[in-house]
Amino acid sequence: MLKCCFILFFGCFLPLNCHWVFKLPVASDMKEKVIKSSQELSKILLEVGAMLMAAGANTSRIRTTITRIANVYGFNAELLITHRALMLSVYDDKLDYFQSSLKRTFPHGANFKVVSGISRMSWKIVEEQWNYEQIWNEINRLKSLSHYPRIVILLMVGLSGASFCRLFGGGAPDMLATFVATFIGLIVRQEAIKMNFNAYLCVFFASFTSVLIAGGYVHFTPGAQAEYAIATSVLYLIPGVPLINSLSDLLDGNIMNGIMRGMNGLIIAFAIALGMLCSILIYYI
Repeated sequence: MLKCCFILFFGCFLPLNCHWVFKLPVASDMKEKVIKSSQELSKILLEVGAMLMAAGANTSRIRTTITRIANVYGFNAELLITHRALMLSVYDDKLDYFQSSLKRTFPHGANFKVVSGISRMSWKIVEEQWNYEQIWNEINRLKSLSHYPRIVILLMVGLSGASFCRLFGGGAPDMLATFVATFIGLIVRQEAIKMNFNAYLCVFFASFTSVLIAGGYVHFTPGAQAEYAIATSVLYLIPGVPLINSLSDLLDGNIMNGIMRGMNGLIIAFAIALGMLCSILIYYI
């Protein structure tokens, strides 16, 4: 301030053709770098948050991961997480600058490869001081991770259903019926998802198909126990991840997200029950 007053006072006595060069833009250059850095960091953090949300991470993990990455680059981050969108504010205390941005989340599922991969990435950022380009490369790598082959998924899910049937007391014929019902029901759900049906309708179609097959076995096989094949043929549809995340969010104080995820799990359970009911009414079991 004193420097500016000094220049203005003595500038009145200088010749008109005298030129002064001020190096005041240094602070503005620094602020411009901070702005560009915060914009790029916001894109990264929102992408990471959306990937974690879609992969089945709970609210506490998403907030912790994003805060950890932001702190590495000298920023603080405040995050508002809803069921369908993320709102992020990144701010720098030294320059008193902040930026807010919003991103819609992807459809929710469960992909623990992505969850564990992003967790490892965040710790590498802390320990190795990654630049933004390295982070984007890792994000793109995680996005490109291939799923297990479809036939492997179908076989493993079918075997899990048959194993549950055995645990509940079913015999070899019951296990075979459960395996076939689960296998075909999962195919129906996958095809319905590819055709862009509503997610709850996809669950209903899968439940209806699985119980229709298992119910046919019970109906046409004398002495077959309905609780073995029918009850275990839809266990692959149980919304375990949404219900667990719902409880976790409620215990952590994220009440709104906990209620939303709990309602999502309840609607999925209702779709399962409705599909079972429609199939059971066909056979009058």
